[in-house]
Amino acid sequence: MRSKLPKHLISRIGAAICVLVALQPINAQPTPVPETQELLNGLKILFWPQPGSPEVLVKLRIHSGSAFDLSGKAGEMALLGDILFPNPETLEFFSEQMGGKLTVSVNYDSITITMLGKAEQLNNILEVLRNAILSTQLTPEVVAKVREARIKMVKDSTVSPAVVADRAITSRLFGTFPYGRPSGGSPEELSKVDRADLMMAHERFINSNNATLAIVGGVTQSRAMRTLKQLFGPWRRSEQIVPSTFTAPKPVDTRVLIVNLPSPTSEVRLAVRGVSRSDQQFYAALVLARIAQYRWQETTPTLASKPISVRSESYTLPGYFLMSTSVSSADALGCVLSAKKVLDSLIASPPTAAELDRAKRETLADLSSKISNLEMGPEAWLDADTYRLATIEDRGTLVQAVSAADIQKIANRLFKDAPIATVIVGDSAQVKTAIQGKLTFEVLGETPPSPRPAKTPTKPGNKTSPS
Repeated sequence: MRSKLPKHLISRIGAAICVLVALQPINAQPTPVPETQELLNGLKILFWPQPGSPEVLVKLRIHSGSAFDLSGKAGEMALLGDILFPNPETLEFFSEQMGGKLTVSVNYDSITITMLGKAEQLNNILEVLRNAILSTQLTPEVVAKVREARIKMVKDSTVSPAVVADRAITSRLFGTFPYGRPSGGSPEELSKVDRADLMMAHERFINSNNATLAIVGGVTQSRAMRTLKQLFGPWRRSEQIVPSTFTAPKPVDTRVLIVNLPSPTSEVRLAVRGVSRSDQQFYAALVLARIAQYRWQETTPTLASKPISVRSESYTLPGYFLMSTSVSSADALGCVLSAKKVLDSLIASPPTAAELDRAKRETLADLSSKISNLEMGPEAWLDADTYRLATIEDRGTLVQAVSAADIQKIANRLFKDAPIATVIVGDSAQVKTAIQGKLTFEVLGETPPSPRPAKTPTKPGNKTSPS
């Protein structure tokens, strides 16, 4: 019969294991270099052969996303992505018959189609992709059906206070700028997107010279290129790629925005404008976010058992640096004030060696977890095309290279004298009571009281008698 270890000893062993894992060097594997070709219509092909592999991964990246949604019609490009594969049978074929997957993801910068299936079925996979791109079903019936499905999905996903807070803070930070509206759309604005809008978007952005196609798996390059030339050779190229140029966002309103949503807790958000994806300090900003989270937790006892995150979001144009948590309304003020102190501390003092080492490990782990090993190489190369990066990035090496001086430099750049947008979503009466007299604020939807007119002083001996 085995003897059980005392609980205190088990805890010490667990802690020791964590320390040993943390001390291991970061595993930075170089991004494999693909074989590259280009069709006559400008479609760029990236190919990673894996002889003997039974699978094949196909990823098509359109280098334009929801930042190009028409004004007042947020979700237009996301809806276009839905319409590429409007039939559920197509998705079922990939999951059940192919044992793989078919997904379409749309963000502010791109539309990415991911298709995973059997290598022997490459021709069928590419034919399905070709039909989606070159023969998109933009009939009135399909548009109405897919639009209704997206509106329902968006309605079902916008009820949580956290989502409301996330949308409120980006709107507060960017206003009418594309990053201030939801990439997936809102029910009100999606209902305004019509067939003509989608046809125009398809013509402007779904073009061969605005796309990159990556293929990884157990197929030969000669076989793949033969099929690609046949199926995608007729894909129309655009005379001009639409650039990502928009009117600059207005100055940030630094008053706390209170959004009334009765709830046991309050969602707290603070944000400043950040860096672009192609910025040289992109990876330093990611590591900085981790360090900011550590300091916020360590200096604010209230957050010890609360959900908390700090992240740097980057796009083709500069994104934002966001601090988030969920606390009681009474604790909201303390969290806002401590968050601002953390930003000041990052300007004043560089990270410790322990903070920096831990942050780099967790940053790299987070980057790796977002995509599978099969997609690691293609994703880096597709990003290089989307964001016009000068070189193909080795994520591990670049994260590892971030120094304490880099962290303090990016902290000064982002936080010093920067206007901070702040949003608190919760019971407005409780939140107002908590921050009254401490922070200036406005309540969404409430008209502020009009200032009382100043009394005109009456000069002595100049009184008016009543009529």
